[in-house]
Amino acid sequence: MTRQPVHFYQVGSFAVGNRLLSSDDRTVQSQRERTNSIDSGHRACQGCGEALGARYALDAAMRATNGHVVAVNATGCLEVFSTPYPETSWRIPWLHSLFGNAPAVATGVAAALRVKGKSDVRVVAQAGDGGTVDIGFGALSGMFERNDDVLFICYDNEGYMNTGVQRSAATPPAARTATTDAVGPEPGNVFGTGKDLPRIAMAHDIPYVATATVADLHDLERKVERAMEIRGARYLHVLVPCPLGWGSASNDTIHIARLAKESGLFPVFEAENGTVTSVSTIRRRVPVEQYLSLQRRYGHLFGKSPRPDIVARIQAIADNNIARYGLVDDATESMEVNT
Repeated sequence: MTRQPVHFYQVGSFAVGNRLLSSDDRTVQSQRERTNSIDSGHRACQGCGEALGARYALDAAMRATNGHVVAVNATGCLEVFSTPYPETSWRIPWLHSLFGNAPAVATGVAAALRVKGKSDVRVVAQAGDGGTVDIGFGALSGMFERNDDVLFICYDNEGYMNTGVQRSAATPPAARTATTDAVGPEPGNVFGTGKDLPRIAMAHDIPYVATATVADLHDLERKVERAMEIRGARYLHVLVPCPLGWGSASNDTIHIARLAKESGLFPVFEAENGTVTSVSTIRRRVPVEQYLSLQRRYGHLFGKSPRPDIVARIQAIADNNIARYGLVDDATESMEVNT
């Protein structure tokens, strides 16, 4: 029997519906000349939201700058699964920093490029929520205060996933982690703790702050490209579900990210100079239970001993976000009532 090797070609979404859109409306991934900033061969978990978010974000930055980007990456999942020594999946200039100093390193790279007169080369710094909201928080605030010309992207999977799923300051209330057991009268992570980093970034009055999810990759690309049009400190906070840490199915990553936004638990918006300029309104509002029930980290709120009282407290958080950012318009509210 004659054997013939089969060749597989990575075509991305160019092979499907994007061809029906105008070239201006197509995702970066639909273009054959895209950079593939983070290429195949990395060791991310199946369904990893961070790998998806980083690919789209960096390719968008590369397109916006004609390929003139230097990336600085803090220690964390993204660094570990993409650069197991002596290999790398990065196809762009890429530097690995310590867990907490990516903002400072990126500032130094931007300063060096400025001294060399290379104003066309832009700097993007990346970290998870641990390296952003916790360990790198001081360095990031300093970067904001100095208004350094860096786009900092936080890929938020709401915990220290690389080191064993410990709680971070981005872990939501009632979520079970290795350090917030699902025991006692208030199981899981404590209510009222943590930091809302997008709002903290806005309080620095930096030129641009935005949030996004991997459920709307066109929106993510657009916000990266908008950020690259601006000089000064910019911050992008991207929700990236983690099947391992969240206890969700790997094929539910996009669905869960969409429910986070549609429930109001993760508001998606843009702000310039400390003022919200646009919001992504909820298309079809859903109760938080639909989002929580797909994740084993909230399993203790359901099942044989359900905790509707805690679910109600989480719903109140979503309701407050909806009111604060104006995420629901009258048409959406009416549709929710009628369905």
